[in-house]
Formats: sequence, structure tokens, C-alpha cells
Amino acid sequence: MILTTSESIKPHEVIETLGLVKGSTVMSKHIGQDLLAGLQTIIGGEIQGYNKMLEEARALAETRMIEEAKKMGADAIIQVRYASSSVMQGAAEMLVYGTAVKLNKEVVRG
Repeated sequence: MILTTSESIKPHEVIETLGLVKGSTVMSKHIGQDLLAGLQTIIGGEIQGYNKMLEEARALAETRMIEEAKKMGADAIIQVRYASSSVMQGAAEMLVYGTAVKLNKEVVRG
């Protein structure tokens, strides 16, 4: 499945728009990592536990979006966007969405 943040996929042309597809998840860290993260905010620096949590959340949300697009018969997802929000302390929602499309698989000249 081709994913892009742009409106087109050169050299192919979009021949059909299938609709909005999305994937989301809410993830949290266990209390031990949350306490370590709280200490890290005091001394500063990167909070690796939360980085890993958000990477996992992005991957899971993206997989869910791709599965939805496959069910629609899509070749690609264009205009992909990611959003996150805090649901509660230590938990975050990750949302990814885009437009599922069918492509002309022949190379467009010109």
C-alpha cells in the first residue's frame, strides 16, 4: 500500500477516490515508566519510554488505516495526516487518516 502526504502519486494518476480511511489507538505506559518519565521532566532530556509508546501507537493506527483501505480495494492512501491527543496522564490517542484511492498503474507521460 502506498502512503503519501501529497495529493498525487507521480507518475501514476488517481482514477477513483474511495473515501476517508482512518485508524486510531489509545496507549498508556505502566506506572513504573510513568514515574521515571516524571523524574525525567525534572532533569530534562528525551523521555524514551514515551517515544517508544508513541512509535508503537503510530504503527498500530497506521496498520488499522491500511486494513480499512484494503477492504475498500484501494491501491494507495493520499493526504495522510497524523494527530495525537492526551486522553489522561500517561495515555495518548494516536489518529491517522487519509483518502483511499485507486490508481492508474500505467505510467503517465507528459
